[in-house]
Amino acid sequence: MTGKTTTRADLTEAVYKSLGISRNESSVFVERILDEVCEALEGGETVKISSFGTFSVRSKNLRMGRNPKTGAEVPITPRRVITFRASHVLKEQINSALARSNATAAE
Repeated sequence: MTGKTTTRADLTEAVYKSLGISRNESSVFVERILDEVCEALEGGETVKISSFGTFSVRSKNLRMGRNPKTGAEVPITPRRVITFRASHVLKEQINSALARSNATAAE
């Protein structure tokens, strides 16, 4: 793994290069998409992006956990968490890229 993290700036640059619009417009475009996804998730909606995956919100109930240092039981408060399930298209793309990488390394 390369360890590189894709940032908003990277996404903005990719939109800029791919669509040929200004960097400012690209930035607004990326921010608007991310805002829409966040608003939908905040409202408890599921967000499906074709050929990419599905983001959804799951509610977790109160449960008892354990402090690993002291062993004392600690209540873990109820909360909502975001889950992501990759589409089969994305999974296939990632696995084929891995296979190509392994084939190149074996040569």
